[in-house]
Amino acid sequence: MGMESRVLNSLSDDHLGRLAPSSSLRAKSRPRTFKSVSYTRGWIDKQPFVEGGQEWECLAEALYFEARGESVKGQFAVAEVILNRVKSPLYPNTVCGVVNQGTGKRYQCQFTYTCDGNPENINEPSAFRRVGKVARLMLNGAPRLLTGGATHYHTTAVRPSWAKKFPRTADIGVHRFYRHPRS
Repeated sequence: MGMESRVLNSLSDDHLGRLAPSSSLRAKSRPRTFKSVSYTRGWIDKQPFVEGGQEWECLAEALYFEARGESVKGQFAVAEVILNRVKSPLYPNTVCGVVNQGTGKRYQCQFTYTCDGNPENINEPSAFRRVGKVARLMLNGAPRLLTGGATHYHTTAVRPSWAKKFPRTADIGVHRFYRHPRS
């Protein structure tokens, strides 16, 4: 089931008009040059909601399940990690490849929501709209200046063994960010 189907199946009829962009917005999304990005809720809420293809779906879904409770800055930071992995030869070269790496092996994947056995339902449409905007902006070339090139992160609630071996590059919200030593 695609992202749009999961989103639409989890929303009531009164949310559909607000979530689905007009057909003109669904048309080609052109990369643009960013003069500045403000990592605030007010700024992101003023940005248009524009869907994209499969890469947008994968990034928006990952941000929803991994960072919807974080600040906008934290959401951009998680998106940076995913895109930094796409650019690294150590990981798959697509957003969907990075997000789904290891999926199929319970709790042995890169992003826990893809292999924890729980259904991926979008139950918070406003949170999905916000992370969808972050995903679109990042895929359109928003600057990646928050994490110092991080390829990994974890919440402060856990202490993965790899974190001792990787240089920490940033702390944002409840996430700690790290760069793979060979990246």
